[in-house]
Amino acid sequence: MGIRAVLWDVDDTLFDYTSADRAGMRAHLVAERLLERYGSVEEALTHWRRTTDTQWARFSAGEVTFEEQRRDRVRVFLDRPRLTDAEADAWFDRYLGHYEAAWALFPDVLPVLDALAVSHRHAVLSNSSVTVQERKLRALGVRDRFEVLLCAAELGVSKPEARAFHAACDALELAPHQVAYVGDHPDIDGRGAAEAGLLSVWIDRDGVHTAPEAGAAPHRIASLAELPALLGADTRFGAPSTFG
Repeated sequence: MGIRAVLWDVDDTLFDYTSADRAGMRAHLVAERLLERYGSVEEALTHWRRTTDTQWARFSAGEVTFEEQRRDRVRVFLDRPRLTDAEADAWFDRYLGHYEAAWALFPDVLPVLDALAVSHRHAVLSNSSVTVQERKLRALGVRDRFEVLLCAAELGVSKPEARAFHAACDALELAPHQVAYVGDHPDIDGRGAAEAGLLSVWIDRDGVHTAPEAGAAPHRIASLAELPALLGADTRFGAPSTFG
């Protein structure tokens, strides 16, 4: 039996998170008069992204809650470890206002969702929280495209653990080999889904990541426009692979 459903990552797969984060943080730093603390805008943005990655890894490992990782991002970024929870929340909320003003889907998202609307079911598996992604998908006008929305904060397990992918398959009442997973990270999304037994599709728009080694490796595409043909071919069962 072929692929019956597509399971989607959200940030930097459907939603242009990187661009929105950069634009939002730049506007926020200007409003907070913090740019002068850094040598350049790029230096400030690099520090924010590095801090985000570090704190997100702690959340993914179960060391802190979703809310705690947000607060710690603010404390580390500002170098103010004694900032209260309320102060950190207020600072982050002000950032969110600028960030959300820059939200946008990638231009290849709606065409591929339209192309696959009849042939495949659709769901979301994200390492964020349902509250965050529900609001985001509604604001972007695509929440009704997905019958299931699962996130790590509520599941208690994060990608790339197989349990996260299998929980989504269970919610769809499908076996892993009947589900394709599409995500932007070569290991967290790509290799994680492949090792969990799903048809793993890695969307590598900018080509900056190093491809996973051969084995349980994902199919690599540069645009979501390539996805319908890949799902039709189902290359795990003898057709030539698109991985390059």
